[in-house]
Amino acid sequence: MTNSIHETENSDLIFVIGSNPRENHPVIGAKIKKALRNGSKLILADPREIDLSEDADVYMQVNVGANIALINGMIHVIISENLVNSDYIKNHTEGYEELKEMVKKYTPEMASEICGVAPEKIVEAARLYATSKASSIYYAMGITQFKTGTNAVIALSNLALITGQIGRPGTGINPLRGQNNVQGSCDMGAFPDTLPGYKSIKDEKFRKLYREEWGVELPSKVGLTITQIMDAAHHKDLKFLFIMGENPIVSDPDTTHIIQSLESLDFLVVQDIFMTETAEYADLILPALSFAEKDGTFTNTERKVQRVRAAIKGPGEAKADWLIFMELMNEFGYDVHYDSPSDIMDEMARLVPQYAGISYDRIEKGGLQWPVKDKNHPGTPILHVDGPMRGKGLIVPVEYDLPAEIVDEKYPYVLTNGRNLYHYHTRSMTAKTEGLHEKSPESYIEINPLTCEEIGVKNGDMVTVTSRRGAIQTRVVKTNKILKGTVFMSFHFAEGQTLTQFPQNTQLELFITVSPATFILLLSLSKDNTSLHCSVLHTSTHLPHEMHLFGSIS
Repeated sequence: MTNSIHETENSDLIFVIGSNPRENHPVIGAKIKKALRNGSKLILADPREIDLSEDADVYMQVNVGANIALINGMIHVIISENLVNSDYIKNHTEGYEELKEMVKKYTPEMASEICGVAPEKIVEAARLYATSKASSIYYAMGITQFKTGTNAVIALSNLALITGQIGRPGTGINPLRGQNNVQGSCDMGAFPDTLPGYKSIKDEKFRKLYREEWGVELPSKVGLTITQIMDAAHHKDLKFLFIMGENPIVSDPDTTHIIQSLESLDFLVVQDIFMTETAEYADLILPALSFAEKDGTFTNTERKVQRVRAAIKGPGEAKADWLIFMELMNEFGYDVHYDSPSDIMDEMARLVPQYAGISYDRIEKGGLQWPVKDKNHPGTPILHVDGPMRGKGLIVPVEYDLPAEIVDEKYPYVLTNGRNLYHYHTRSMTAKTEGLHEKSPESYIEINPLTCEEIGVKNGDMVTVTSRRGAIQTRVVKTNKILKGTVFMSFHFAEGQTLTQFPQNTQLELFITVSPATFILLLSLSKDNTSLHCSVLHTSTHLPHEMHLFGSIS
């Protein structure tokens, strides 16, 4: 987030797109509701009606995968009606003229044809965002988990830059992290191509810094992404895999492919707090401590580094993550010793510029938001206060692109997915909580009443959803929340992930008995897995009711 969570209540206008904060990020969702009670206005763009829909001043039920067209339509209105912040554009941006030329064709009418939102709503949303004193943007995976996800984020950046809605309280671009320490893991270099602090693994200046600190030569070769790791394992090019705190059999697309990949390994290690579906395939399980049983820090979605303290003693032989890693390094012949997580934070402060001024003493009574430049720096609640940190904000024109696949007469339905309020990620923890499990005990598919009528199903029916990647049975929830022709499933349940496939694994078609579809599910630009948008075919030739899926995320 460029801004802080508490500022949510101070925004004059909140633009939520591709996110369901009341269910997926309830703390921030509650602050949005409070802001609305205090007079803030809300623009909401989502293909599915959510809790915030009835509170929105402008609700745009955008077609799945059409976010860029909608945003470009808003930018067109802002520019054509001269609602831009000319001073901010002149002093703090570059690339504006190219954007201005590109969006000329994105009239509200043209954008409406693509995104399904009425032209007058696009105009109203654009005016509201541009003219409010402090407008903020909140987005999540409904923006990013597409072939064009990166471009959609760029489009939102363009929107904020041309209106100067950045670098001030109550403004900014605020991605909502799906888990509590995702931000921290990214900060520490949990990517195949970066060192901690987001420095390229090929940057010799920082390679030298780490080489001198650690006393070893760092690899310069870019590593594999998650999808590439699984494909390498499947083809036996990868022999060993260490999985920590992840449950890819449930969380990753195409369960069949993931299982085959894990079974193809020579050795699999899983480090976790519970016996997950993935841990069942491990050759060695390392029992770890939960958040309540260990000391350390979490870096949350607003970049705040916060202390975590053990409240209870861990069970059995379970150990803290840092201790497991330290002992493994020693076993591998690298002699290193830390007395506590505080020692590790001190090392981070030496190596990661954003963390340079952070120590356990400084965050004992409250967190600090990076960048914290030195031991006297107070932290940075708002980024880009004196203009973009890179010098000038780069405005990059991005065009709307068609989804990776489109519906046709044979495959007329679109599947989208997300979280629900009661479960966390793959349910490895929440499914063990009786009250939460009772609220959401099984997989389900939300279908519009008109679509139900087309297929001949009613509320509560069991339907079979089949693709070339697999087939599942799930229960129908008849609802007006979703548009006709679109269906929704939660991805908490393993059942939902058997419907997606990686493109390299066409031999997996043998596992599918019905659908003749041949489309694939992979981000063509970033080579990341996606599982958000599929086209669906319904047929009445198999019992129980069946919906055939093909294709993948747009």
